[in-house]
Amino acid sequence: MPSSMPRVWPGSPYPLGATFDGSGTNFALFSAHAEKVELCLFDHGGRTETARIPLPEYTHEIWHGYLPDVRPGQLYGYRVHGPYDPANGHRFNHHKLLLDPYAKALHGELKWDDALFAYIVGDPAEDLSFSTTDSARFMPKCRVIDPAFTWGDRKTPTPWHETIIYETHVKGFTMRNPGVPEEMRGTFDGLATVTTAEYLRDLGVTAVELLPVHAFIQDRHLIDRGLRNYWGYNSIGFFAPHPEYLPGDDPRAFKTFVQVMHDAGIEVILDVVYNHTAEGNHLGPTLCFRGIDNRSYYYLMGDNERYYNDFTGTGNALELRHPYVLRMVTDSLRYWVEEMRVDGFRFDLATTLARVEGPYDQHAGFLDAVAQDPVLSTVKLIAEPWDTGLGGYQVGAFPPGWAEWNDRYRDTVREFWKGDPGKLGELASRVSGSSDIYGHRGRRPWASVNFVTAHDGFTLRDLVSYNGKHNEANKEDNRDGSDDNRSWNCGVEGETDDPAVVDLRRRQSRNMLATLLLSQGVPMILGGDEFGRTQGGNNNAYCQDSEISWFDWEGIDEAGHQMIAFTKALVRLRREHIVFHRSRFFHGRVIPGTEVKDVTWQRPDGTEVTEDDWADPNGKSLRFVLSGEAGNFHLTMRGEPEPDDTFLVAMNASGEDIDNILPDDEAGAGQVWCKLVDTAETPSVSENGEVLAQADPGGTFTLAAHSLVLWVRREEG
Repeated sequence: MPSSMPRVWPGSPYPLGATFDGSGTNFALFSAHAEKVELCLFDHGGRTETARIPLPEYTHEIWHGYLPDVRPGQLYGYRVHGPYDPANGHRFNHHKLLLDPYAKALHGELKWDDALFAYIVGDPAEDLSFSTTDSARFMPKCRVIDPAFTWGDRKTPTPWHETIIYETHVKGFTMRNPGVPEEMRGTFDGLATVTTAEYLRDLGVTAVELLPVHAFIQDRHLIDRGLRNYWGYNSIGFFAPHPEYLPGDDPRAFKTFVQVMHDAGIEVILDVVYNHTAEGNHLGPTLCFRGIDNRSYYYLMGDNERYYNDFTGTGNALELRHPYVLRMVTDSLRYWVEEMRVDGFRFDLATTLARVEGPYDQHAGFLDAVAQDPVLSTVKLIAEPWDTGLGGYQVGAFPPGWAEWNDRYRDTVREFWKGDPGKLGELASRVSGSSDIYGHRGRRPWASVNFVTAHDGFTLRDLVSYNGKHNEANKEDNRDGSDDNRSWNCGVEGETDDPAVVDLRRRQSRNMLATLLLSQGVPMILGGDEFGRTQGGNNNAYCQDSEISWFDWEGIDEAGHQMIAFTKALVRLRREHIVFHRSRFFHGRVIPGTEVKDVTWQRPDGTEVTEDDWADPNGKSLRFVLSGEAGNFHLTMRGEPEPDDTFLVAMNASGEDIDNILPDDEAGAGQVWCKLVDTAETPSVSENGEVLAQADPGGTFTLAAHSLVLWVRREEG
C-alpha cells in the first residue's frame, strides 16, 4: 500500500453509493451500528488494494467522504468495523471486504473460499467463532461509473390491457442464436441485436420480461457439483447489472438494449428479487449487507437474533420494515426506471416484501411506499403473490395498481386440457379475466397475468410430453422440482416417433397457447414455447446454464416454424380485436343500448348454459360468444362507440368429436360465420385473409376431440 493517501474531504451523506460529479467521487454508506468504515481502493485489475481510507464523517447513520481524485473506473469495496456478536444480531468483521449495496457496477466474479465467511469454517462453535482471514482477493469489486448516456425519446407506455409479455433469459435467448455474433452471445449486446429486436417485434409481443439481471452470485453447492445458478434468483447487488451479461463491465450495454427494445415498440420488465439476498442463513458468507449492518438489513428472529426469519426457503429475508432498507429497495427501483429506463417489474415471492410482524399486510411499508411514489406507481408492477411462509398464498390480495401472476389460471387451463372433470365453471372464470379473484376495489382484468408455463416448471412442449419430472441433470436424484405438474404426456413418456402421439401433442400445445391468447387479462408467453422448446422434462432448470436451457434456434423444424406462425397469427388477432383484451370485466349481462350480452356461455346446440351444465362433473366442452358490442366500452377520442366483431370460441377437451350449431340469434341478413382458428386442422389458423371455413348462422360444425375453434361473424362476401 502506498505511503501517500488520496485526498479525502467530508463529502455528503446523500446520495448513497459512489457518485461521480464530474470532478471527484462522493462515497456514502448506511450503517447504524458500525464503529468505523474504511473505503478500500484497488488497482485496475482488482487484485491489489492501493489505499484504505476511513470515511471521515458520520451523519444520520450514514458514513461518508468525498475523494476529489477518484474517477469513473475506480474499483473499491468497504471494510466495516463493529462488534461481532451474532447472538445480538451483530456480525461485523473488518477482515472481510464488502460490496457497496448501492454499487452501480461490479468487476470480477466471486471465488468461493472459506475466507468469505466471518467465522471459522469447521469450528465447533460455527458462526460464534471469528475469522481473521482477509477475503479481498476472492471478492468481486465495485466500480465507480459515469452514468452519461445519450437516450432517444422515451417510449410511451403500452396500456395494461394491450400488453403481451414474453418471458425470457439474457443468456438462454442468445447463446445458440446464429443471428447473434458469437462474442455477443450471453450478454445484453446479444439481446440488442437487430435479429433479436426483429424477432420479438414480428412475434407481436409488447413487452419482454427478463429473468433476474441484478448482480448475483453462483451458489457454492452448485459450483461443487459442477453446476451454475442459471436463473439468477440469488441477488447480491440491487443497482448493478450482472457482470457476466455486461461486456467490459459497462452498464451502458444494458441501456443500449433498452433503447433498442423501445425503438422496436417493446417494453422491458425486470424480474427482481428483493425478498432475500445471496448471503443465506446464519452460516452463510459475509459479502455485503451482513457485514455492513446485519441487524438493520435482515429480518432476524425476535427471540434469538442469531437466526434469520426465512419466508422464501433461501435462508434470510430483507428487513423492509427498516426505513433505510426500504429506501434502498425503492431507490433501486427508481434507479432502474429513471436511469436505466425499464418499464416495470415482476417481484419474486412478493408476499415476503409485505410482511409486517410476520403476516402479509396490504398496508405494509413497501406497498404503501410504492403506491405513493410518483415514479414507481406509474410503471408496471407484477407480484408473484406467494412465498413459502405461513399465510404466504395471497393471490388476489395485492392492492389496486398491481397485477399478479395468476397460478389458478395456469392450473385450470392445464387441468381442463388434460381432460380433468368438473372444470367448466372454473375455466369460464379464468378465460373471462378472473373477476372472482380480481373484481374488487376498482381492479381490472389486467390484474390477472395469465400463463400456462413459466421459467419455473415445464415448457409447453414438455407439458404435453411428460407426466413426471426428469431432473436428473440437476444432480439431486430427481428430488428437486414440483411433482404437481398437471401435465399429460398424451400416451408416451418423453420423446416419441409415434405420429398419432406427436400430432396430439402439437394439437394440445396449440390448444393451450390459443386459450392463453384469447383470454381476458394479460398473457405471458414463456420464451421458446412459440416453437416447441424442450428441456427434456426438466421442470426445475435453475442450475442448467447449458443446452438444456439455451434456446436451440437451429433445431427448429417445420412444425416449430408452423407453431411460430400460429403464435403470430393469434397475437395479431388479439391485438386487432378489443373483445379479447378489454379493460373491463365481462358481466354476462345485456349491454346498455343493445339487446345482446357482452359474453354468452352456450351449449353445443347454441342454447345458454344452465346451472346443471356448470355442475356437470363430466362436462369437458366450453363455448362462449363475445359480442362485438362489448367494444363500446372503449371509446374513440370523440367519445363515439367503437364496436368490434362478434366471435365464437369453442373448446373440447374430451376424446370425442362434438357436433355444434352456430349461433343465429344475433345474425343479420347477409352475415356468415368464418372460421379463423381450428387447432385440429393444418393449417390451424387463417393466413393472408383466407378463412379456414365458412357457414351460415344456424349451420353445424364438428368440434373435433382435443381442439379449439374460433369463428367470427362477418358480412357475406
